[in-house]
Amino acid sequence: MPVKSPNPAVEVHVPLIKTYLLSKKGEKTWLEPIIDKELQEYHFEVRHGKGKIPNATMMRSGGVCILSNTPISYDYIKAEGQAGRLGHKLIAIVTQSQRNKRYYPATQEQSEIALKSNPEWSPNFSMSTHPQYMGTPRYGLEYFSDLFTNRQLTALSTFIETILDTKEQILKDAIEAGLENDNTPLNKGGQGAKAYAEAIIVYMALALSKWADYLSSVCTWNPTNENISHVFTRQAIPMAWDFAEANAFGDKLSFEIAVEWIASVFDTTDEFGNLAAVVSHGDATRIAIAEDIVICTDPPYYDNVPYADISDFFYVWLRPILKNIYPSIFSTLLVPKKDELVADHERFGSKEKANQHFEEGFKKTFSNIIEGQSNKWPMTVFYAFKQSETIRDEFKGLSTTRSGWETMLEGLIQAGFIINGTWPVRTERTARTRNLGSNALASSIVLVCRQRLGETLITSRREFLSILRHELPIALREMQSGNIAPVDLAQASIGPGMAVYSRYSKVLEPDGSPLTVRTALQIINRELDAYLAELEGEMDTDSRFAVSWFEQFGFDEGGFGQADVLARAKNTSVNGMVSAGVLESGTGKVRLLGWSELDPGWDPESDTRLTVWETVHHLIERLNSHGEEGVARLLAKLSPEMTADARQMAYRLYSVCERKGWAEHARDYNALVVSWGASQEQAREFKEQYQQGSLL
Repeated sequence: MPVKSPNPAVEVHVPLIKTYLLSKKGEKTWLEPIIDKELQEYHFEVRHGKGKIPNATMMRSGGVCILSNTPISYDYIKAEGQAGRLGHKLIAIVTQSQRNKRYYPATQEQSEIALKSNPEWSPNFSMSTHPQYMGTPRYGLEYFSDLFTNRQLTALSTFIETILDTKEQILKDAIEAGLENDNTPLNKGGQGAKAYAEAIIVYMALALSKWADYLSSVCTWNPTNENISHVFTRQAIPMAWDFAEANAFGDKLSFEIAVEWIASVFDTTDEFGNLAAVVSHGDATRIAIAEDIVICTDPPYYDNVPYADISDFFYVWLRPILKNIYPSIFSTLLVPKKDELVADHERFGSKEKANQHFEEGFKKTFSNIIEGQSNKWPMTVFYAFKQSETIRDEFKGLSTTRSGWETMLEGLIQAGFIINGTWPVRTERTARTRNLGSNALASSIVLVCRQRLGETLITSRREFLSILRHELPIALREMQSGNIAPVDLAQASIGPGMAVYSRYSKVLEPDGSPLTVRTALQIINRELDAYLAELEGEMDTDSRFAVSWFEQFGFDEGGFGQADVLARAKNTSVNGMVSAGVLESGTGKVRLLGWSELDPGWDPESDTRLTVWETVHHLIERLNSHGEEGVARLLAKLSPEMTADARQMAYRLYSVCERKGWAEHARDYNALVVSWGASQEQAREFKEQYQQGSLL
């Protein structure tokens, strides 16, 4: 994306490029800028091999002029963009051969051709300006049409016309094939030729809107896989400085491929045969609930994502095709937003008004459900929300609670539901962009809810806590037996904890006031910490020292004197732990050794001072170096007791890291537990081979 250089001596537009890298496969391939500062000219050539990739002209701090090295601030780029002075310039071409991709610098003729298209129609509708989710409006790309090049707009608008033109032919073919010509439309429940033709048009419209996700000027190039990344790699529309444009008639991202994406869905529905379904949409706070239906819902997650704003991206391509097939759904130019159940302070003008809208909507929705649904069926609620806000915790001073959970649970309980069961269900793809390198939730927590019937029960805080301490550990052990990821355990523990809380109409504080959902969540979190810490007491003394030290210093240095006092209290010694390979000590300082510093050839069978702490970090080293097989080979040499303790230690250390905000370390412990099930399966095979002496 070129912009006029802020240097007055430079009279040309200069490129804003995030990376020159084209391919990481085999020998690297990149673009090399060839610069003539005197003539104020530049072009690009393709390079291969082991050379140094040039520094980008667009960085987190801003840009730099390729001709003069003058800094280009984000404020300057925003001003130029809002004045309509950002543009596009083709700089490279990629082609697909039989064996690999080939890269070429763009010629002047190709660059000119890329800018010649003139679409007859484009979606000139204003985008949301939400600063958290909409990155382009601040740079002058304020309309949905601005997110596409003219060539892309021409392709998309042409296919809209083509799809609409095919409707009559589909209708004719359907009648000739024997379908009844009853003239009943799809939205009236039609089963004849007219409804069939409209259904085909609906599928093609869905294909086109999905195609737009890969045919936009905010689609970046992925040099690792040598393909185009779609717009919504996360739930936002980000700004892209350099982008990749697919060939609308190519082999990889043509409209034909988009149609195949939609058609492939039918391959997964064959097992359901001809089961019919009725799909409708409406306001959940008012929609009629039939007694004989089972309700399963995945409610909105507080202020997590304004889906209506983002849905506009697809809606503007669906509406031209479907407005006459589903006139009630597509009656507005953009997606209706006023009643969306989201705590969006941008939309409602303040955080207080947004929260009020969301919380009242939750209570109305669950009240509406409980009034209509028969109690012979449970309601299930999927929830995979992890959001924290800083509040004052009565146990720990400043702490955190999950406002989304709090609001959802209050809505359930105030409507008259109790929580009967909790299931962690793996629902998120581990390879999705948001999960890579993050501690995003991997599971949804499914709450099983029923109406509270019969006698109104009231209990005290003391009794609630007594029952919680009895029931929560049982539920946690069951969850851990299924290798629930540590990142999910805190969320999952809410279910059995609130099951105790919600079975009573009121839980009373000693002064007679009600114990709130917020306080109940804090108590549940405290009991989870206590459960994880209690099992630590059964471990070896070196490991108990290491956990206590880790809570204070992580893997940073601390004073020898502090370490010596703590070691004595734990009935161990600093020197002993140094010889055990747990600590490094010198110049009055002590530091825990991280997994990357451990001996990769370590054998637990020859370790004369085996510790749970050391075992956990050797397992992490094997996982990061050799994957699940490396973990399995080590597990095969461990006793069942050490294996169980090591997994429990990983949960405990993850909990510490999450509380401290040590995301990088938390990822290691989370990944170890996630890999545990598959690794243990392999470990059984390796153990048999070890015992037979056939595996060295």
